[in-house]
Amino acid sequence: MRRPKSRKSRSHAVGALKRPIVLVGLMGAGKSSIGRLVAARLGLEFVDADAEIENAAHSSIEEIFEIHGVAAFRSGERRVIERLLAGPVRVVATGGGAFMDDDTRRQIKTLAHSVWLKADLETLLKRVARRGGRPLLKNKDPRTVLAALMAARDPVYAKADITVETSENPPAEVAERMIKALESHLGVGLLAPAGKRGESHGRAMGGPGRRDRRAGARHGGGQPAKPQPGDRG
Repeated sequence: MRRPKSRKSRSHAVGALKRPIVLVGLMGAGKSSIGRLVAARLGLEFVDADAEIENAAHSSIEEIFEIHGVAAFRSGERRVIERLLAGPVRVVATGGGAFMDDDTRRQIKTLAHSVWLKADLETLLKRVARRGGRPLLKNKDPRTVLAALMAARDPVYAKADITVETSENPPAEVAERMIKALESHLGVGLLAPAGKRGESHGRAMGGPGRRDRRAGARHGGGQPAKPQPGDRG
């Protein structure tokens, strides 16, 4: 069972954002890991566009590339991202080539707040080595492929609303810097005030908020009930 999100944090972020946050960048930039952290911090839903494509096609990304080709994959990717952008305010991680598609890029620029997660070549090489299933690297030299992709794609990624460096920084630190960059870009705070956030966080984690503690005291409950851990962090 998923741990419940803070309603106050969620409503505060949704009210301030009004549009989804879309992460763009090369494979290995940390779009999924950092996207999940940012979503959790803001009390928003996180969606991985590649996972949504696989669910819709009932095939892996690698299988779609091999069986149907790149053009068919990009067409399906475009439709999935269009659907995700039309949904509620949330954090969306896109595949490395999504922002390169003119139509998809226009959709993202028009309907979302775009963030380029930028990493250097050495960092990308370390990260892609940890996980397979990357069609563009299959049977090829990763350094050569990534260097060529950086040269071709970085100028396009730079058109995103915000750029956040991710190289060799802990994901939690990058997530915090990304939230601050979004706040600076939008000119609004995305996190609830500290007092309210702390109270909401206590209830979201299964512990008592201020109102819960007062209720326990009125009923002679003594110490509040111990928090119940969720199945996932």
